[in-house]
Amino acid sequence: MWRMFMLSNSALAKLKAVLLLDLVIVGLAAGGYFYIQNILEAVVVPSPPGPKPAEFVFGNLTITPSRVEVNRPVTIKVDVANVGEEAGTSLLTLMINDVVEENRTVLLDGGNSTTVVFVVVRGTAGTYTVKVGGLTGTFEVYEPPTSQPQPIPAEFTIYGLTIIPDEGWVNETVRISFFVRNVGGESGSVSVDLTIRNSTATLYLRTITVSLPAGGVSTESVTFTPNSTGTYSVIVERVGGAYLTLTGSFTIVPTGFHTLTISASTFNLEFKLNGSTKKVPFSALLPVGTYLIEMPPTSPDGKAVFLNWADGYKNPTRTINLQSRLSLFAYYSGGSSCPSLFVWNGSSYVYVAEISNHGWLGYMNYITGDPDWPIAYWRNNPWDYLKLDKSQLGLVNGTFFEMILSQRWNEIFYLDAVYLVVVDHPADVDVYSTGVEQYLSPEYMGKIYTVSRTPLSPVAAYNEKGEDVLHCILYRDGVFTPGVNGLQSPSWNNITWNRLTIDLGNLSGAQQIKLIVTGKVDWGSPEDYTAWIEKFFAEDVPAGTQITPPPYMEILDKNGNWIMVPWERQFPLPPDVNPRTWVVELTGLFPPDVERYVIRISNFWNVTFDYIGVDVAPQKPVVIREIYPNAILYQEFYSPSRAYGNFTRYGDVTPLILSYDDEFVIGRQGDAVRLLFPVGDLPPPAEGMERSYFLFVACWFKDEAGNWGYGFDFTVEPLPFKDMSGFPYPLDKESYPYELHWEYLTTYNTRVIKPPEDAGDV
Repeated sequence: MWRMFMLSNSALAKLKAVLLLDLVIVGLAAGGYFYIQNILEAVVVPSPPGPKPAEFVFGNLTITPSRVEVNRPVTIKVDVANVGEEAGTSLLTLMINDVVEENRTVLLDGGNSTTVVFVVVRGTAGTYTVKVGGLTGTFEVYEPPTSQPQPIPAEFTIYGLTIIPDEGWVNETVRISFFVRNVGGESGSVSVDLTIRNSTATLYLRTITVSLPAGGVSTESVTFTPNSTGTYSVIVERVGGAYLTLTGSFTIVPTGFHTLTISASTFNLEFKLNGSTKKVPFSALLPVGTYLIEMPPTSPDGKAVFLNWADGYKNPTRTINLQSRLSLFAYYSGGSSCPSLFVWNGSSYVYVAEISNHGWLGYMNYITGDPDWPIAYWRNNPWDYLKLDKSQLGLVNGTFFEMILSQRWNEIFYLDAVYLVVVDHPADVDVYSTGVEQYLSPEYMGKIYTVSRTPLSPVAAYNEKGEDVLHCILYRDGVFTPGVNGLQSPSWNNITWNRLTIDLGNLSGAQQIKLIVTGKVDWGSPEDYTAWIEKFFAEDVPAGTQITPPPYMEILDKNGNWIMVPWERQFPLPPDVNPRTWVVELTGLFPPDVERYVIRISNFWNVTFDYIGVDVAPQKPVVIREIYPNAILYQEFYSPSRAYGNFTRYGDVTPLILSYDDEFVIGRQGDAVRLLFPVGDLPPPAEGMERSYFLFVACWFKDEAGNWGYGFDFTVEPLPFKDMSGFPYPLDKESYPYELHWEYLTTYNTRVIKPPEDAGDV
């Protein structure tokens, strides 16, 4: 569709002035690829004096606010200018009370300037001295005065509807339970109607009156005995106008039968049920009894490997006794993402996760209306902040943690940076990091949050169908909210959104509001993705129409209106395959006059949630250390991949992953990076502190056309870079900074894979 140049014309012109180049120019109808094969010798050419070298100056230090409560952010800004004529880099060090807080590498062209922003938080009152770029300033941190919140009248919420069993037989008793909570500040009473209906009539109606003190909780339950098969609906609502009505259902099936459902994290997967071949997703009403399930150890194409069942069972073959409705889910690695992470646990390598989902290159944004460049693409964000299970980390020779990033899926990866983050925190709290998106503020990404080990629970939750899903998010139990994928929408202008509305309760007076979220995304199949894209070219679609809209979060104001959260504070997409836990900072987003703290999260993709908790405890002090690894690139297994171009040569690649600088380890399917993190000299945590580990990774990746790839060839070029507008980018307007990284390109990326004979433009 578009031709790509390895080097811009301006870059080639400058190189010709000092080098004798052996150029092989492959002519194409509308452009060409330029390959620099050999540098023969230097040619001395008289030239005028060179440009003035890069020189950096710093000024205009601002600290906002200069006085702040403990555990509240302070923003530090400093202007940086390159007064030279050549491009260059400068290491900018921020020191707080003469201790290094953070290092930033600033890259600027000659004559350009920028503003560098740091955000710091201090949990101890006092005066702090800031030093950065030869400039000095201070800020003061103080303890806020304590005050007692004024009690509010009795206010009730109903939540946690459970129906046991959700699938039963005629004349079998069904128990229906729910919670009533007084979230107000005074005692009071409330009446609730519980109704049971079938498709034709109301079968049961009971009014329940509950009296509770302030903060009190009551569990209410009723029993019902159905006398016929079919689906029964349950409605629980507050008499006199419910705030949120709870709905649910149960099914009565023929006696002696129950439903068996089998799903997997990969697609096009066949398995055997009592020797008969079936395909996931599978769901059927079967006679009760014993069944043998045989899942394949790998997917049909060999790209995904069986890991475990959702209930922890490790063998792909298992026997089950079907005595009630049963849903089983099989996890496979390598389903649709960048390198798979494995860690050494002391005896074997254990699969952990797919990393850097948001480094996907080619993620479409909107229709431009320009026939020469019809699609605008997201730049996306290559970073991933993965919390590690420390029980899985085993020492190698008592000195190292060993990890492997293995490229199982047929992709090209660009690994830019990776390091271990060691966090010592008070033992009475847990720690998590954040999600990522291109448009989120850096202040809210990659931060380590302390959260209570006993967070609050939402008081109500329902989905886009009005179904009560609170029970799905109260515990990390593998029971996810039901989802829907926007790829299955009727048309580009009639999208089916995957929505979750959550009532967080009354959080007035909270110093901080943080969501603790466990969830994952199911992208669907590449066939469905391609079919969805084709809809945008089958008819006249208005310019600006988004192809795969990003998730967005809204807040309910006191008048019942939904207010969009600013984009820099929006809700991120989670990774795929294994569920992840992350924090979403909500502090300061709610209008000051609301009494109910309600949010609505909308997703185009099939995002499902296993747990959502609410933490209102202030941030506690933590000690953070960064440990950089030794890294070796090697071939783990042979691959017939059609990916081609100049890949990174095998061997030591440690210098390439020590900083986020557009100098990548570039690999393809079958390649792996072995990482050794030296942790033997770490001091033990201080008394009362506990240690947690995170892996921070920056990695881009590219898929083959027709298999999530679109708009480019399956080749290394063009290279991504931090400041690109999107990927692919218009080559007549943007370029990877080849001249700045020429030594890296010619030293490391010397493993040349030739293109397939039938390779061509997409």
